[in-house]
Amino acid sequence: MLRTLLKSVREYRFQTIISPLFVVSETAIETFIPFLMAAIIDQGIRPGHLSVVLRIGILLLLMSVVSLTCGASASWFSSQAAAGFAKNLRHDIFSQVQTFSFQNLDHFATSSLVTRLTTDITNIQTAYQMLIRVAVRAPSMLLFSIIMAFLVSSQAGWLFVFVVPVLAVGLFWIVKHSRPLFRQVFKQYDKLNRVVRENLRGIRVVKTYGQQGAEISKFRQSAKEIAQVFAKAQRIVAFNMPLMQFVISTTMLILSWLGAKLIVGKTLQIGQFVSLFTYSTSILFSLNMLAMIFSQLSVSQASAERVVEVLETAPDIVAQPDAETEASDGSIDFEHVTFRYPGSDEDQLNDVNLHIPSGAVVGIIGETGTSKTTLVSLIPRLYDVASGTVRVGGKDVRQYALKTLRDQVAMVLQNTILFSGTIRENLRWGDPDATDEQLNRVLQEAQAKDFVDSLPDGLDTKIEQTGQNVSGGQRQRLTIARALLKQPKILILDNATSATDTQTEARIRQAFKRDLPHVTKLMITQRVDSIIDADQIIIMRRGGIEAIGTHVELLANNQWYRELYQAQQKQGGGETHE
Repeated sequence: MLRTLLKSVREYRFQTIISPLFVVSETAIETFIPFLMAAIIDQGIRPGHLSVVLRIGILLLLMSVVSLTCGASASWFSSQAAAGFAKNLRHDIFSQVQTFSFQNLDHFATSSLVTRLTTDITNIQTAYQMLIRVAVRAPSMLLFSIIMAFLVSSQAGWLFVFVVPVLAVGLFWIVKHSRPLFRQVFKQYDKLNRVVRENLRGIRVVKTYGQQGAEISKFRQSAKEIAQVFAKAQRIVAFNMPLMQFVISTTMLILSWLGAKLIVGKTLQIGQFVSLFTYSTSILFSLNMLAMIFSQLSVSQASAERVVEVLETAPDIVAQPDAETEASDGSIDFEHVTFRYPGSDEDQLNDVNLHIPSGAVVGIIGETGTSKTTLVSLIPRLYDVASGTVRVGGKDVRQYALKTLRDQVAMVLQNTILFSGTIRENLRWGDPDATDEQLNRVLQEAQAKDFVDSLPDGLDTKIEQTGQNVSGGQRQRLTIARALLKQPKILILDNATSATDTQTEARIRQAFKRDLPHVTKLMITQRVDSIIDADQIIIMRRGGIEAIGTHVELLANNQWYRELYQAQQKQGGGETHE
């Protein structure tokens, strides 16, 4: 786990290494200062030697300045190292998520990934800064103080040697019992983030149905569960303080008794006794810091495990080293294709065979849940088949570089997504170097140019998050234009015109037929009128292909298709308006 995390340190290695060196220097000087203070008392103040006081006093002043400088430098470098490490870690996780297949993304809930990118990494950042500063300072202070205590009085030094294991056993018990609870806390954070995300994304539905109260109750319950688990964990961690106070008080009592006995026996001087008290405070303070470190590491270990899980998840879909970088045409072939989603016990597609020539217009229709979207998702290799082969341009899709394949296959979904920015910026996802002339051309083909021109800022009109300031039909047409800008060999429209009226949809089909004759066009729809002129229509039923034919052939030979067409004709073609 540590090896995976430390890969994200990269350019902050210097700060990571130099900070502990400054810390060790600072603690070494700090632990030597009480030794000099004892010398001032015993060799300068008590005998009345002013020169000794001045000489040692100047040395103390210089050492204090050096210690302060080392401490400030350690703080500065550790802050830079921790912030940079967290920045790189966020970048690495986000970059890793971009390589995931849909199957990988199905494994991680969106809310969980958000928690890992925010709360978990913040915990790791805090722990990292603590590790390269406080976690170095505490043991070094402990070690140096015990060594100096032995130099002052070996009998007092053994006292501290016996105290440390007692506290260590207590700390181990605290960490062992609190760690599982902190893991539960972060699972509850995932749940809370999911509630918030769903509420904000569906806020219009929530208000329409007047479910604000129910949503508040759901949020309150999630927040309550976090508080309960976190409070239970903190109650265990809270044992740290009374344990520490007990050890400190006991040690002080024993040290006072032992010091008085040694002073009476003339084997310990007053200045040395004062320095022993200082060392005892340093030792016990170091142990307290170690307790705090263990508590934080208990929290951070759970976060680290969740972050490493993402970093070590290998993408299920990768390109071969000698991958193809060009598709010859837009022909599509399915050869005995079977597919099932991970964790499912049944096939979504079973022994599918299909041939679509390049440039063909193909309609795909069927009842809800008949794997229409699953079928077309295999073409750009959003999922890999369980068995069989999917070919594009005569080659297995697994032979292509992923970027090549997905540049040649443009897919427009029913649930359209636009990103914050201008219309121009959204369209250029299809081609970053597209000119305004090219943008206007694809807008015209998608029947979106008129409404874009009617906007006060035209192509520079700002799109709000997810495109909420434009209608559903307008979003669909903009995403179609964005896909066309890729100049693909295959265009897949998955209910991508469901929010447009029938006249606009007809004009889009006419534009495709006129301007994109060599592009293979696959249209998933529930409206027969949308695919009535298709070269072939595929009827999906129960995870397979029930029938293939033209509109006329299916009317004559397929009862389900005939009944659907007749029902839609009676309803006026199922027309949907914006």
